Amino acid sequence: MKVKENTRYYNEFTDDFEETANQNFELKSDYKWVRTDFLSKFLSALIYSIAILFSSIYCPLFLHMRIKGRKNLKGIKGGFFIYGNHTQPFGDVFIPALTVFPRRIYTVVSPANYGIPVIGKILPYLGALPIVDSIKGFKELSKAMGTRLNNAHPIVIYPEAHVWEYCNFIRPFSSSSFKFPVKFDVPSYAMTVTYQKSRFYKKPKMTVYLDGPFHGEGNTAKEKANNLHQKVYSTMVNRSKKSDFEYIKYRKVK
Repeated sequence: MKVKENTRYYNEFTDDFEETANQNFELKSDYKWVRTDFLSKFLSALIYSIAILFSSIYCPLFLHMRIKGRKNLKGIKGGFFIYGNHTQPFGDVFIPALTVFPRRIYTVVSPANYGIPVIGKILPYLGALPIVDSIKGFKELSKAMGTRLNNAHPIVIYPEAHVWEYCNFIRPFSSSSFKFPVKFDVPSYAMTVTYQKSRFYKKPKMTVYLDGPFHGEGNTAKEKANNLHQKVYSTMVNRSKKSDFEYIKYRKVK
């Protein structure tokens, strides 16, 4: 991977341009995905409220963000999944929270994020659900998802996995994460961040589209997950065509 001015060169769509301070950070074996003690619940409510207040200022003023499609949440009372494109190293923490406010989100993250100074310490209180590459870790993640969904909370997943800042197209991603909404039998939404040229700012305007709800169709869980993946991916690709500005260029190495 190479970076030159506002152009970034990649070999594969899985290339990572943003690395944390401690990329190989590992969670402790006794990590708790759901914390029910009073202090944790108090800190979680406090820190999340501060994050929402911050996002209500940061997203409109610095990301020049507007949201379309909130009406698609009408009538949805329980929990659901949100699939978004990963284009803001910092903003992706706040964009979905503001998009579905006043619902409180929980976000699936890589353990590497816990290695970020300061931020890593408050991730559990912001609603992070870490992916751990172990049978025990997967079971704990699944159990935590069930708890959050049962309490009518949305769960955010960035299936592209790696942040490509200001990328204005959708990278291919696998259907593996779509087994979760099938397992829990809940709806899914596509949250597509698009970028438009601004008349007043160097950086582009941001328009976030929320589409759905989507449900997987098929005779088996695998068929339903693949069908759901196709629906969400094609929707995001179509929405990405609303981008008309390439603030950072991404070019494949020849």
